[in-house]
Amino acid sequence: MSEGQQDEPSRDCTPAEAASLQARQRRKIAQLEEKLEVLEAGRASKERQMNQYMAQGRAIRRVVALFDNVEDLVTENDRRYELTGNEETNVDQDRLQVGYVTLTLTLPWFHKKAVEMDYDEYSHMMKMLRQGADGARGDDTSKLKALVSDWVNREFKPDCLIDADDKHLRGFTNDACGMLLCPAELDWNDPVTRAGIRDRTEGYIVTDLSFPAFLYDKYTANSDDLEEGLFKGKILLQAYKAVFTSPSSAKDIEGDGDGSDIIRNNRLAKKSAAGVKVKKHVRFALSSVTSWRSVDGDFDYMQFWRTIVDFFKRPPGREARQRVERLLEWWTRKVFGRSQREVLSATAKANMSVNALARQRAHRDDLMFDSP
Repeated sequence: MSEGQQDEPSRDCTPAEAASLQARQRRKIAQLEEKLEVLEAGRASKERQMNQYMAQGRAIRRVVALFDNVEDLVTENDRRYELTGNEETNVDQDRLQVGYVTLTLTLPWFHKKAVEMDYDEYSHMMKMLRQGADGARGDDTSKLKALVSDWVNREFKPDCLIDADDKHLRGFTNDACGMLLCPAELDWNDPVTRAGIRDRTEGYIVTDLSFPAFLYDKYTANSDDLEEGLFKGKILLQAYKAVFTSPSSAKDIEGDGDGSDIIRNNRLAKKSAAGVKVKKHVRFALSSVTSWRSVDGDFDYMQFWRTIVDFFKRPPGREARQRVERLLEWWTRKVFGRSQREVLSATAKANMSVNALARQRAHRDDLMFDSP
């Protein structure tokens, strides 16, 4: 027998040794299974966390910043910590800072998480938030592309109905879409205007310096008071309700909303500046552009968005601020309704079944207590 063979343990073992070996193997298997469960639980927890970041990131493009990256908002906030107090800031920097403040109000956990995480975790969180934000914008754009075509067809009944899946026949080539996209200072009913816009001739070039007609009540602007009826367009209100409440709620916009959770929804309406992002989406849905881009010919969507944000956030004086507040109240009422709870009289409240039942139960207990 060789030396190697002599060192090998005997293949024969007693029943007790075999049982002991099997017990050790079972314990090792159990330990490995526990480790595997821990690893899988950790992976599942991490995946849930990432999915949560992505889900909450969907709010960013809706109520925080339509174009600015979250990283840019954080960078501007960090920069401000280094200021000595004498430096001046420009409009773009102020806009980023307002965006960061809105971000922390919308996602209250963000600042604490960003401080506690290591860089890799932070980078991954930002990636998930960005994916959620951009995914929501894509979903809203796709949703409104179909809905806007249906609304335009129903309201204007064009000779050539707008195809929900085809954008090539939208824009200024379509009379109904062209009327809604026409600058407020021009008259789409004038053949010279229509030809000038379609040919992009001097004086008729459509840019972000003009408010489109769809932003106005009855799609008509008062040239002597361009603020009158602004941001009260029917199709604009439909789009807001479709995105922020439900597509079905957009069918009925003539009266006030249903009054659900009016306090929370009032905050939402104010955060979203009366649907700033929706205004951009409606214009995109009416246009003939088939894929999203920040500049459509002569129209810059980013500047258009900033103009609308500034209208709400940077009014020139007290009277303008009060008009903005009234406009936001109008939007809150039209989208979410008006709460009538506070106007109920004490008598009316006392006669309602909840209070009536409480009195009846107390009365029965009193009778039982007083009975012999």
